[in-house]
Amino acid sequence: MSINYLRAGALFGLLAVAIGAFGAHGLKQIVEAPQIAIFETGVRYQFYHALALIALGLLMLHLPNNHLRMAGRLFIVGIICFSGSIYLLAVKDVFLPSGFEKIIGPITPIGGLMLIAGWFFFYLGIGKRG
Repeated sequence: MSINYLRAGALFGLLAVAIGAFGAHGLKQIVEAPQIAIFETGVRYQFYHALALIALGLLMLHLPNNHLRMAGRLFIVGIICFSGSIYLLAVKDVFLPSGFEKIIGPITPIGGLMLIAGWFFFYLGIGKRG
């Protein structure tokens, strides 16, 4: 299981760099500065949690337990919900139909809560075996 979290962390890290590069170079031509700042927030949180998944995977090599497994799952779903919804909200005026933010907007805080819960389970899992 730890190898899956290491791979997920590496993949999310790779995507954070690629998405960040798109935001830095491609978005500046099509959206305003406030939307770019929102987009960059999504990239930052994705990258932080990609690193957290890598740390979690390394820790699970030595101390595998259910709390760490839950932390990994919450980080993965949290990244997708939090950062993914932020990316969509940042480009909504260009790529999405009007009113779409009412559907996507509530997903952001849910993703944020998942990330927070992931850190809580990470905390609980440190030092536990089995």
